[in-house]
Amino acid sequence: MKVAILETINGPLVIGEVGLTDLVFGQVLVKVLASGICGAQLQEIAGNKNNAAYVPHLLGHEGAGIVEKIGPGVTKVKAGDKVVMHWRQGDGIEADFPSYTYQDKTIKSGKVTTLSEYSIVSENRITAVPHDTPNELCALLGCGLSTALGTINDEAEVKFGESVMVVGAGGLGLNLVRAATLASAYPIVSVDIYDNKKESAESLGAHFFINCKTDSIKDKLFEKFGIKDVDVIIDTSGNKQSLEDTIPLLSGKGRYILVGQPKPGENIELKNAHHLFGGEGKMIKATQGGKFSPSKDIPRYVKLHKSGILKIDDIITHRMKLDQINEAIDLVRSGQAGRILIEM
Repeated sequence: MKVAILETINGPLVIGEVGLTDLVFGQVLVKVLASGICGAQLQEIAGNKNNAAYVPHLLGHEGAGIVEKIGPGVTKVKAGDKVVMHWRQGDGIEADFPSYTYQDKTIKSGKVTTLSEYSIVSENRITAVPHDTPNELCALLGCGLSTALGTINDEAEVKFGESVMVVGAGGLGLNLVRAATLASAYPIVSVDIYDNKKESAESLGAHFFINCKTDSIKDKLFEKFGIKDVDVIIDTSGNKQSLEDTIPLLSGKGRYILVGQPKPGENIELKNAHHLFGGEGKMIKATQGGKFSPSKDIPRYVKLHKSGILKIDDIITHRMKLDQINEAIDLVRSGQAGRILIEM
């Protein structure tokens, strides 16, 4: 089968042929239909996920697929089921890491990977959905959209009319803007360093866009809305300067949610940190997928989309093939894309 494989840290992905091995207890063979690309893949390519010792390995953790075959012990799905492929653990068996053959050697890989024609997946990393569920929705629910909905609803517990600022307007940031609109937040402010993100962010519900490279966020908030702080700030960038600049903008009841991951070994300095003790008490918290619970949440989100309430228009900005994976990675890295869908 054809896959995108990381052979060297900081190198381009290689399109190669990888062989499947027999399924062991709790594993499922999935024919991959489509995969998203997440910022986590950039971190893996850079070796920032403690993965340098495990190359070569497969990538991707949000996808749509069809169950081809089930291994011993699997009861959650059957052959022919359409599934969301997700990195968060759901119901079912936590299987061993899968093995593949590559260049006459056996290699291990993650318990879900999606940038390949087929994937051996742990039973608890897939959730069955109706066959008419769009592939792009399945891929988004594997990480980007589900993380955004969980972060807004469960992690930040956004109330009607609370202000929300999303730092970073890539695929995850755009999903967060959409999720904030569903929560009736106001105002919703999108922040990025690329002006080309303005149209996408505003089309998804942002009331205002700020280019933090050219403008002061603090000044623009007061100029546009007459506010000096924000109730909920969600950072998707993991950028040191961004964190230092935006944490002081929390309101007295503010919740700061870190979705993006700072570089390993990097320190964040909070100057004049006395502001943290104002108001009712501020919170700074790192989230794991917004507390997304696949088995519980995916059926709800699919129904919400089918009703027309949960829209995913304009979140996917590019559709590409597996052979174009390095071009797609470069688009994500350069900030020129929202969510990219790799169609197999």
